[in-house]
Amino acid sequence: MLSAFGSAFRTPDLRRKILFTLGLIVLYRLGAMMPSPGVDFKVVQQCSADALGGDSAGVYTLINLFSGGALLQLSVFAIGIMPYITASIIVQLLTVVIPKFEELRKEGQSGQAKMTQYTRYITIALALLQSTGFVALANSGNLLRGCDQPILADSSIFGLVVTTLVMSAGGVLLMWFGELITERGVGNGMSLLIFISIGAGLPTMGKSILDQGGLKFTLIMLAVLAILVGVVFIEQGQRRIPVQYAKRMVGRRMYGGTSTYLPLKVNQAGVIPVIFASSLLYLPTLVAQLTSNNGTEEHWWNKIINQYLSNPADTGYIIIYFLLIIFFTYFYVAITFNPEERADEMKKYGGFIPGIRPGRPTVEYLQYVLTRITLVGSLYLGIITVLPNFFLGAAATASMAFGGTSILIIVVVALDTAKQIESQLLQRNYEGFLR
Repeated sequence: MLSAFGSAFRTPDLRRKILFTLGLIVLYRLGAMMPSPGVDFKVVQQCSADALGGDSAGVYTLINLFSGGALLQLSVFAIGIMPYITASIIVQLLTVVIPKFEELRKEGQSGQAKMTQYTRYITIALALLQSTGFVALANSGNLLRGCDQPILADSSIFGLVVTTLVMSAGGVLLMWFGELITERGVGNGMSLLIFISIGAGLPTMGKSILDQGGLKFTLIMLAVLAILVGVVFIEQGQRRIPVQYAKRMVGRRMYGGTSTYLPLKVNQAGVIPVIFASSLLYLPTLVAQLTSNNGTEEHWWNKIINQYLSNPADTGYIIIYFLLIIFFTYFYVAITFNPEERADEMKKYGGFIPGIRPGRPTVEYLQYVLTRITLVGSLYLGIITVLPNFFLGAAATASMAFGGTSILIIVVVALDTAKQIESQLLQRNYEGFLR
């Protein structure tokens, strides 16, 4: 593996991509630690530390998880990439509801470019909305409960507007970082940024768990190891559907007659359903924070959210999270893998599945296989994600950074990035990471 990394850095084109990706990641972490203008850095540091150790630590740990600690410090990248993820969910849902978006998806590269542009517009609007909400929470004292000192050093209208605009621009800049990494770097940009955000919080969370007791830390590490083994094993699994291409004469040459296969991964959707489900569970927590009365009687929806959607150890939270993952797995597979298109492509080039007629029977067979595989993949994602919550009980809140969601995202993103680097190495006649 070390020699493969050496080969990657000796290849000029691949070295530029890796260094470009690392450079943007460094900029992201610098922006995540840089406080926004008008924020009292010392006060917000103290108050965030108190909030993570208080009774409502589960809420703040969930918020802190996907921002890499940037949100509770009100840094330049405080809102993270959540606006872009939410915008992506909205656009994907619109492809099912609005025929115009469905037509754009079928137009190919030009249609995808238009959908990407719509996603950017929605991201900007959501970034402004979320940054305004967080600044309003910080100004009213509801962002970090129990903090008796003003977080914002400049609470004038001009100061609040500047802070809001800086945080909104930070969210849009992160969207640009993610697109740049995807186009000119290595790996999926948004997934890598989430990977870095979660990884940045692992040392701190590990130390806090270790301080609570060696036995608890040992049990959590054993659970993490079991999840790692299960994720790596299932992520490599795939169903290979044999495809035979008929022989055909073109001029004096004969083409076709080869046998290949159509690979269908067990986890066809990757880590996207987990990210989408986590984002949707993150939104009610934000609503609860925005509508909090700071000590007075809470609204009925705050009580429901705090009871069922903010505590990872609660049964209601686990059930809702599990069902959301299953739904988004089927939804994402349905919009990314079209059996009719695959069947038409095989028929166009003279391909067929042995024992299955081309055309409609091939579509039905692919749909049947895909439905069964997706069921297994969705159950795998749901079980891996919520399994630590059952075994850790009350400790699930404090160890969310080592939960199934975090470990799943880290492992899947790391595997996908390694595969992309390996594929580029193989194109240049180098051996891959695994020999």
